[in-house]
This record gives sequence, C-alpha cells and structure tokens, in this order.
Amino acid sequence: MKHGFFKLGAAVPPVHVAAPKKNAAEICRLIDRAYEENVHVLVFPELSVTGYTCGDLFLSDALLDLAEEALFSVVEHTEGKKMLVFAGCPLRASDRLYNCAVAISDGEILGITPKTAIPNYGEFYEARHFAPGEAGRIVNLTFGGQTWTIPLSHEVYGCAEAPDLTVGAEICEDMWTSGSPSEKLAAEGAAVIVNLSASNEIVGKDEYRRTLVKAASGKCAAAYVYCDAGPGESTTDAVFSGHCMIASNGEILAENEPFGGAELTTAVVDLRHLRHERRKMNTWKSAGSWAASFSLDLRDTDISGVIDPTPFIPAEGPGRDAVCRRIFEIQTNGLAKRILAAHASACLIGLSGGLDSTLALLVTAEAMKKLGRDSRDIIALTMPCFGTTDRTRSNAEKMGILLGTRFRTVDIKESVDLHFRDIGHDPEDRSVVYENAQARERTQILMDIANAENGLVVGTGDLSELALGWATYNGDHMSNYGVNGGIPKTLVRLLVGWYARTYGDGIRGEFEDGKTAALGDVLRDVLDTPVSPELLPPKDGEIAQKTEDLVGPYDLHDFFLYHYVRWGETPDKMRREALAAFGGKFGPETVDKWLAVFLRRFRTQQFKRSALPDGPKVGSVGLSPRGDWRMPSDADAD
Repeated sequence: MKHGFFKLGAAVPPVHVAAPKKNAAEICRLIDRAYEENVHVLVFPELSVTGYTCGDLFLSDALLDLAEEALFSVVEHTEGKKMLVFAGCPLRASDRLYNCAVAISDGEILGITPKTAIPNYGEFYEARHFAPGEAGRIVNLTFGGQTWTIPLSHEVYGCAEAPDLTVGAEICEDMWTSGSPSEKLAAEGAAVIVNLSASNEIVGKDEYRRTLVKAASGKCAAAYVYCDAGPGESTTDAVFSGHCMIASNGEILAENEPFGGAELTTAVVDLRHLRHERRKMNTWKSAGSWAASFSLDLRDTDISGVIDPTPFIPAEGPGRDAVCRRIFEIQTNGLAKRILAAHASACLIGLSGGLDSTLALLVTAEAMKKLGRDSRDIIALTMPCFGTTDRTRSNAEKMGILLGTRFRTVDIKESVDLHFRDIGHDPEDRSVVYENAQARERTQILMDIANAENGLVVGTGDLSELALGWATYNGDHMSNYGVNGGIPKTLVRLLVGWYARTYGDGIRGEFEDGKTAALGDVLRDVLDTPVSPELLPPKDGEIAQKTEDLVGPYDLHDFFLYHYVRWGETPDKMRREALAAFGGKFGPETVDKWLAVFLRRFRTQQFKRSALPDGPKVGSVGLSPRGDWRMPSDADAD
C-alpha cells in the first residue's frame, strides 16, 4: 500500500443457479485465494449469491431466505481478513426486492448499494422482480438470532489505514445509462469504482463494454473494476462470458477476455496517480470524504512487472506504428504552420549525424512535402570541428543528399580557434568554454545564413536534454522552432527506427564516388552511433565523449522525467519503481546515482527551459514555460 499502490480483483466463480449455499462456498474459496494474493478490494458478479438467471424464482421466499443465510456465511468467512469484498445478492426491504451490492469486510457488512437502473428491454426483464434502488430503504437481516438493520445507500467506503483507498459501487446497467452513480461517487471522493455485472454476450458487445469501462474510468479519474457473470449461469436465452476488466483513468490494466475462463483477474493500481490527476484538473470537483470505513493489513503491494520501464514508448503491436505516425504528423504540421507564418523561403538545420538532428531533418523534409515545396528549400549544414568523427560527418552528408537538400559543409575549426585567441582561452584547456564555443559558433552560422536566405532555423534538441539542461545556453539551445522539444530521447530513437523501416528503404541515391545507398541503412547506422555532442577530440577516430557516460542512461532519465513531471512523485517512490521496472538491469547504487543527478540537474536548469523556443507538445509530458511546466529558475536545488 506504500506510495499508493493497491491490488484490485474481479472474481468469477462457477455459478449454481438458485443454489445460494453452493455459490457461497465458491465465493469463500475465491476470497481465500484473493487474500493470499494480497488483493485489497475484491468484486464478485451481480447477484453472485443466487445467480443472475433465476427468473421467477426471485419471487420465492425460500430462495430469498437461503440467499440471506448464504450471504451471512460469506460475511462470517471474511472475519480476520482485512480486505473489502463486494458480493451481489437479492435483498428485501419495505415489501420490495432490490438487486444489491453488499460491501463486506472483516466479518461485518459495511453497507448495501442497490441497483438504480433496472433494465426491462431486449433479453432483460428485471423490473418483473426488482425495484429501482432508493436510498434510505431499510433492509432487516436476521441470522443466528441477531438482527441487522441496514439502510440502502450509495456509500463511499474509505480505508482507515490508507486514505488514498476510497471505494464506491454501482451495478451493471448503472454504468450504461446517463447520470450514472459512478459520477456522483467519484465526485464524493471515490477513487475506485466497482461494478457487479451480469452482461450477456452477443456479437460486438465485448468491445462496446470495453469502451464504456475505459470511458467511465477516464471521466471519473478513477480505477474501475468491472466483474461480469460467467460459467454456470442459465443459457436458456443468453450466454454469459465472465468478461472482467480493471481500468485506470481510461486505460485497461487487466482483462479476462470473454470466455477466457480465469476465475480471478487482478491489477495493481496507483491511486496516488489518480489523486494527482484530480488535483491537477481544476475542473474536478470532489467532496473527498466517506461515510463508512474499513481496515486493511499493512502489507506492501508487490509491483514487480507492473511498472513500464519505457513510459514514453507505445506498447509493441499494430498500434505502435499508428502512434509513431501521429507523433510525426504533429511535428510536421507544427513546423509547416510556422514556415507559412514566418513566410520563410528556406529551413536550416545543423545536421550532426546524430539522432536528434536526424529526426528534425526527416520532419522538415515531410513538412516541405506537405507544403508542396521543393526539398532544395532545406539547407542542411554539417559544421565539423574538433570532436567530429568521420562516421557522423559521412552520415550527415548522405542524409542531406538522399533527401534532396542543399547540403553544405562549413568547417568551424578556424573560426573557433580565432575566437579562443580573441578571448584569451588556451585551446588545450578542454573546459566548458572549449565545448560551448563550438556550439555557439554553430548557432551563429545557422542564424546568419537564415538571415541571408530568409530562412527558419529548425531546432533539434529533445525533451530529455531540456529536462537535464544538456544544451549550451544560446547555442544548440536556441532556434526559431524546436520540432523535437516535446519528444524524449527514447522516443526519438523509436521514431527514427520507425521512419527507417516505413520509408527509408525506399529512398535510394547515388553519390559522387559512384556508390549507392538507401536512407534506411544510413538511419540504422545513426541509431547504432553512441549519443554524443562531439565537442572533444576523438580517440583513434572514435567518439570520445559519450553523453550517457556523463549524465547517465537515457532509459533511466526518461523514466524519472515521466514520473516526476507527469505524476509529481517523490524520489523514494521513483527509486522503488525504477528498481521494479528495470528488473535488475540497473542496481540500487546505479539508480540512486542517476536519480540524484536527474533531480539536481532538473532543478538547476530551469533557466534554459524558461528561454525555450516554440515547439509542439506531443505527449502528456511537456516542459514549455508557456504550457505545461512553469517553475522558478532559482528554485532551491535541494
């Protein structure tokens, strides 16, 4: 439970229609299993004590008496088990019968939630047996010589030991109708909504149901546990598939596919994330209180395999290419608009042969194509100096030629040496002056040629570099429009690989030496080249200055960036998540070292972000001072 992690579960027991005692035994068996697996909130299907398909047997007092006895056997079974359980049961109150979700914990009934939307169309005829839920109706339950008087209500249940965990319930059709109880429950503070359901299966209904669950969890900024009736329900007129889902803020975390057969579906949710989202949304209105409380055993939730080590990278599968394409379209359309607005005759790019400038060039080429402009309106400059290697220079030249740009080489060694003499700097002193002078000279050249050509300087720096301040102020930090400013390094790498695979192999050309090459091959070599600013002289012709040796692995920094900015997490939580996410790839000492570097650099480098050029937001994390991220440049670094 530490850091807001809780395990939620949906249980689908085999149903024995109109046999409450047998159903109670199955429910108790799955409660035991879930408790052993450290599930904090467990949900059973609608009317799970009797079965949903009892028909007119719901009019039988014999069945209803047995249902109440079976319910109490489940309640007794939970004694000593500090978890919150929701079971479905028909209950009588004031000469009416209600379809109810009973909240149970540690041998007690905490409350009873009635179904409010009673379907009576198509294959459903619930109004024949059940009344719509009315708050305040009294249920009198007698068992073992003792009577419990419990009002029907839509309670929010809160955990005494972990205030992040607040839970509300609705039943099946409640979710399908406008003005659902879940919206009110969320507004009253429920961070978890459970749905006890009996939704039969017809063609296409599973996808519609999935859409509703994602939408309900997103609209409520909540976790949503949907538990559907399954095996054993009567198949007289309908078939039930046991389709269970656990969603959080619009995303399905776990799912028992229709007819999947799993008895227990679980997922770990981060309720701190949901609380953070609600605080951030100034349109969110929440009372933030609850009426009934329960207790949990204070056991840490295992988050192994739960945390994504690459949060900026879309999951593998057919959807990944679509996401890459959309990101590329955002960049392309953003730049195209700026070219038009600036009445620019050309676009200029400092092409180093590295990842960032490669992506910027690809985006610029596509923007020109979109505008119906000639690729010769792109001026790609490679500006070799003391640290440039033959490999990166060659790749830059090949890309510039293959994409049809006006490719130019401007060697800046002499200019930088002259600058060193002007300022009295010893070239053997390889300090930050030595490095930054090169970056600023390149920016000066780009800006001046842009002036001469009525051009627009396209920035290449990425989101990870902005987070770390890994840019020379008023050097590569500056441009007229930064197309990569919303894209972290791990995603830059993915996009270049996607372009190489999708388009690159179809772009071929011949060079002056008579050799031919495909752009895809060049891009793959760029991907294989170590990330480097190339500001220090190479050793034996190889890159001597590797960025990840200096500031740390971008896999870790992008992970920290996402969790720090997107969710406002604490360092100890980020540490725990990183160790779980990377599964031994980075040990505790490595994580601690680079987490400290990330936090220090992020806090001290805001002055560079405050002077950031315009550029498009791409994902849920952005650092533009005009958009997502506004912090003082002189915040305390500690």
